[in-house]
Amino acid sequence: MSYHLDAIAPHGGQLVNRIATPEQRQEFLSKADFLPRVQLDERAVSDLQMIAIGGFSPLTGFMNQEDYDRVVTEMRLANGNVWAIPVTLSVEEEVAASLKEGGFIRLDNPAGEFIGVLELTQKYRYDKSREAINVYRTDDSKHPGVQVLYNQGPIHLAGDVWLLQRDPHPFFPKYQIDPTTSRQMFREKGWKTIVGFQTRNPIHRAHEYIQKCALEIVDGLFLHPLVGATKEDDIPADVRMRCYEILLDGYYPKDRVILAINPSAMRYAGPREAIFHALIRKNYGCTHFIVGRDHAGVGNYYGTYDAQYIFDEFQPEELGIVPMKFEHAFYCTRTQQMATSKTSPSTPEERIHLSGTKVREMLRRGELPPPEFSRPEVAAELARAMRVPVTV
Repeated sequence: MSYHLDAIAPHGGQLVNRIATPEQRQEFLSKADFLPRVQLDERAVSDLQMIAIGGFSPLTGFMNQEDYDRVVTEMRLANGNVWAIPVTLSVEEEVAASLKEGGFIRLDNPAGEFIGVLELTQKYRYDKSREAINVYRTDDSKHPGVQVLYNQGPIHLAGDVWLLQRDPHPFFPKYQIDPTTSRQMFREKGWKTIVGFQTRNPIHRAHEYIQKCALEIVDGLFLHPLVGATKEDDIPADVRMRCYEILLDGYYPKDRVILAINPSAMRYAGPREAIFHALIRKNYGCTHFIVGRDHAGVGNYYGTYDAQYIFDEFQPEELGIVPMKFEHAFYCTRTQQMATSKTSPSTPEERIHLSGTKVREMLRRGELPPPEFSRPEVAAELARAMRVPVTV
């Protein structure tokens, strides 16, 4: 790690930038009508953006077969760097057949707008079942990540990419803080140690507790909610962002927290995605990363703390970011405060903890989550967003 300009070096040593220069953009636009087209889905758009801004450093494009195979089997790129999740662009057979290796491909978003370019270096087939078992630890099509995998095309397109331009986020422009900017902000604040926090759920008291425990140790908190594609029953990103704003306004020291959006899409890959999320925050400049209970999990596919155990499979210097592992936090009725089993003398009956699923069920029934689980202002915002009459 380098402590000269930044507190931590990007993964692979250099922050990638694949945003086209004005000259490159003009050249690509002049060829737009003559290039073969591939339309990206929402996740592929997020991946393109994350590659371009350096969030997926050291990746400069969609993975070739050598990188893909080794990531699937060993959680490493072909050069040996740790990488836990395949980042690939899949298409149907008839689309792949029309594309020539060595040429440029126009990448369109779901609306048909020209947003990027792929220099196609390789087309290859892959084994979906093999990827599912290795990456998601299941081949069950009910798993949301496996379902996406099974529904995508059988051919991967590989090669470097360019994003035509970095547009402001349509809903959260002031929170669109890319890795170059977050690193600059950390330097300006004089933060040497920064902890990143990943979430796809509305923030609640357990989150607040472990974040503040971490803040006792490091200089700053980088609260980095994911706003890319998620499951249909997850709370929408705009609702989650309002909850973060409400909580930060009243319950956090303003000079020690930065709220920013993570454009990535969720894979729900549990342990592997915990590594993936940590490396992304390393690229944003974080030196530490919070790993809580069942990180990036879904259903009962992963053990409660499997996402923490996986960090022990690598040498600290290979990851280059320090995991901060927390047990399941709850409200202890005996001590009347947030705690974990490490700090609370309570019995299970004296512990109040609710899952995101249970909270959604309560809200649908018109019930507010108890203040031991959620700050009242946050609970009220969730109820308002779900448009349910609340009984107090």
